[in-house]
Amino acid sequence: MYKLDFSVILERLPELLWGSLGTLYLAAAGMTLALIIGVAGVVMRQSHFAPARIITKAFVELIRNTPFLVQIFFLFFALPFMGLRLSPTTTAIIALAINGGAYAIEIIRGGVESIHRGQTEAGFALGLSKAQVFRFIILKPALRTIYPALVSQFIMLTLTTSICSSISAMELTFAAQQIDADSFRSIEVYLTITGMYLLISWLVMTMFASIARLSFSYPTK
Repeated sequence: MYKLDFSVILERLPELLWGSLGTLYLAAAGMTLALIIGVAGVVMRQSHFAPARIITKAFVELIRNTPFLVQIFFLFFALPFMGLRLSPTTTAIIALAINGGAYAIEIIRGGVESIHRGQTEAGFALGLSKAQVFRFIILKPALRTIYPALVSQFIMLTLTTSICSSISAMELTFAAQQIDADSFRSIEVYLTITGMYLLISWLVMTMFASIARLSFSYPTK
């Protein structure tokens, strides 16, 4: 009969906590770059320059229709043959940014296209530049509309960091695998990190909910 013994978890809890910080770091860096890629991709997708639109569409289709594991393996194992060698952490951040950015492009594009053309025309009539119209009239209202979808995508990206353990990037799943390999206490280890991933997801959702209240709520009398 198998008896649960969480003593190994208590002994090596610092490693799991360090792995949790690694997960949050990878997620935060990946999400930030993914949002930048998303906004830049929408600008290219809305461009009158046909090659920019084609490149953006091809990028989105390529990333959305290939597994994340294949993408991160390509960056980590194939790029060195081209003379570019990246550390596991750097590779993980870039892979997360590229993967999240492809989805962010489509989410943000949907929000931008939901803005009525008359609002942009009114902005130009007031003498605003294209950049100002995009920033003040299109982007912020669009972000308010698509915010829930972006939050869901970014939480999914946070959980996707677990795949980065496949290239030995320091995060929670990698730390758990190390402990499991040493102790053979798979049930205890993976029960523990299941709870830790739930806590991380809750923290991320709480953070984004606070940002939404500060950024998108309207003052009431």
